[in-house]
Amino acid sequence: MGNKKPEPDTAKSSALQLLRDPDIQLTDAVFREALGPANAAYRAFLDELPNHDIQLEWRYYTDGKAWLGKGLYRWKGARGGQKEMTVFWMSILDGFFKVSIFFPEASRADLLALPLGEEMQQMITNSRQMGKTLKFFPVVFNLCSDEFFAAVFALADFKKSTK
Repeated sequence: MGNKKPEPDTAKSSALQLLRDPDIQLTDAVFREALGPANAAYRAFLDELPNHDIQLEWRYYTDGKAWLGKGLYRWKGARGGQKEMTVFWMSILDGFFKVSIFFPEASRADLLALPLGEEMQQMITNSRQMGKTLKFFPVVFNLCSDEFFAAVFALADFKKSTK
């Protein structure tokens, strides 16, 4: 990682995804070892989640053979029932963590209207729809510092508002 600027896009896609052992116990030490210097940013990210009513739950997914974190927003519906929305997905890679937020294609114009700055608007513009039948596109952040936290949480809050 060195002095390289953290990148909000998929430029680090060749990095090795970690946490692939289903029997591993996810502890602070495991994250600290995997993330190295980016662990401080990861801890700061976790500390910010409650301010956005998001809970992070880790689970091992056999289809991808890796542990993934799911950022969940929970609320009570109009009739009192518990509702839940996945706001983002998180994975741990060698030296950084990846946060992926998926948006419906129909919301792209609304996202571009948010005050996110030119770099984030370019990311949203350049993101390609997934598959031919899925009407979603990802906005992916490769994080090793808090530089893009404001954009991540602005997009997370936007996604929550689309419930």
